[in-house]
Amino acid sequence: MTGKMNKRLIRVIIAFILFVICLILDFNNLYKNIIYLIAYVIAGYDVVFKALRNIIRGKVFDENFLMTIATIGAFAIGEFPEAVAVMLFYQVGELFQSYAVDKSRKSVANLMDIRPDYANVYRKGIVQKINPSEVNIGETILIKPGEKIPLDGTVINGESRLNTLALTGETLPRKVGPGDEVLSGCINSDGTLKVKVIKEFKESTVSKILDLVENASSRKSKSENFISKFAKYYTPIVVVIAIILAIIPPLITGEEFSKWLYRALSFLVVSCPCALVISVPLSFFGGIGAASKIGVLVKGSNYLEALANTETIVCDKTGTLTEGVFKVQKIEGVNYNNDELLKYTAYAENYSNHPIAKVVREAYGKVIDEKLITDTKEISGKGVIAKVDRKNVLVGNEKLMQENNIEYQKSKEVGTVIYTAINNKFAGTITIKDKIKEDAYKAMILFKNNNVKKIVMLTGDREVISEEVANKLKIDEYHAELLPQDKVELVQKLISQKTKEGKVVFVGDGINDAPVLALADIGVAMGGLGSDAAIEVADVVIMTDEPSKIASAINISKRTMNIVKQNIVFAITVKIGVLVLSGLGLATMWAAVFADVGVSVLAILNALRVLKVKSS
Repeated sequence: MTGKMNKRLIRVIIAFILFVICLILDFNNLYKNIIYLIAYVIAGYDVVFKALRNIIRGKVFDENFLMTIATIGAFAIGEFPEAVAVMLFYQVGELFQSYAVDKSRKSVANLMDIRPDYANVYRKGIVQKINPSEVNIGETILIKPGEKIPLDGTVINGESRLNTLALTGETLPRKVGPGDEVLSGCINSDGTLKVKVIKEFKESTVSKILDLVENASSRKSKSENFISKFAKYYTPIVVVIAIILAIIPPLITGEEFSKWLYRALSFLVVSCPCALVISVPLSFFGGIGAASKIGVLVKGSNYLEALANTETIVCDKTGTLTEGVFKVQKIEGVNYNNDELLKYTAYAENYSNHPIAKVVREAYGKVIDEKLITDTKEISGKGVIAKVDRKNVLVGNEKLMQENNIEYQKSKEVGTVIYTAINNKFAGTITIKDKIKEDAYKAMILFKNNNVKKIVMLTGDREVISEEVANKLKIDEYHAELLPQDKVELVQKLISQKTKEGKVVFVGDGINDAPVLALADIGVAMGGLGSDAAIEVADVVIMTDEPSKIASAINISKRTMNIVKQNIVFAITVKIGVLVLSGLGLATMWAAVFADVGVSVLAILNALRVLKVKSS
């Protein structure tokens, strides 16, 4: 509990003890009433002060005003116990609210722990501890075991494991070594690292995430805006009805004024819109917190609300559904075994700077004896010819085989196919392609489970490769060989085809996806590996490269909206029922107190359930 909550709790306990003493012990009414007043002041002085302050500022109609008028009115007609009870139980409701908000904030506060306090920088031959915002690009920082990484950079010395839980929601540590990029906000688990800074603090991952989290509450959902408008008009209407209830009936019926004033005061107590004003924003805040726990940053409750109505999901292919890293996927030796084929191909490609050559060498993974390689010749657009261990080796595409009259077997594999011939005889093929993420298969199933009507894939890649990915993932629709402007046009078309309440979500990670991310109803950036531009314009950021977390975010959104609707319906139904009973004189102020506080507490507890939502 916070210090403010502790003080309120102590006040409530003291006021409650005094209240019980007055109820149980039988002594002079004057002394009783004095003790009631003391209990009232202890429990509710802050509420009365806020009401007076708001009246001076022109903000008359709020819950503080309603509680103050109702309790002072109760004192005026001699209902001292009821006056104290109203304020006492109202403060109990406020305690529950403070606890709930504190619990919700902790889920986001855990993310805020990623803020680095300092950076160890090498300057003038020594390590200096300075503020991360004062470190320049290109400087070298030292990160000791247990320290937070203060700025984005590249490891130049040392090996370690990084705890990325607060940043990505992932429990398994990530191994890093020389050449690997590290993100600010991660915790260095064991080894000591020397890192070259590649971004200033204000442009670093940790700074951008903190900015997203801190500003998330500024973008309100339709439901929150509705409740704000509802309370704005509802409260003054209720006050007017209470005044009419206190004055008109006794004038018509001739009954005692105090009897109808009591009914009007009960009416005011139960009319307090606390349950709605508290629980709806709390539900959204809890939903944003639950999402942040699994590494999904939602930039506002309006986007969390919109995710619940996801109708179409449009995905980029490379880096979103596939790993975005080309690797050797298949080796098929002919007259040579697979290991021999890979060896001769890697040796022939040894001096080539082509990306495909690099992939082959990485797949071979052994030291290449350059003494065995002679007469290397690279033929643009076709491949490489070389002598390897005194054997003529041709490595390239079909054109190279055809020009050298090599009888080869055409590969049926989808991807980039390398054909190799040794001493003018076909030796086999090596297929290189981007691998579909294992998580992408899971994501497609979860999208359907969340009632997404259509899944579309957009890519600039070749038709044959795109078709294979779409078929394997069972994607409803795909479009290949697209330019960035083609993606924009297609997303515009999908937006025009959606239903009134339906939303089009676009998921991408590249800089060329930024225009489409901005155009879609909800833009989702794969932030862990994505570009700064994509993260900047996106509405939701996934801190890992797992598309299934989008389904988790949709699930959290739907759960949040269900809880919001439950609270609205429950609160309004109970309020109207007790308001009618109070107006008819069938509900006492005690019933009004329990109805108001009870509804608020139940709505708050219901709102807290969203924090228990786990990843799909």
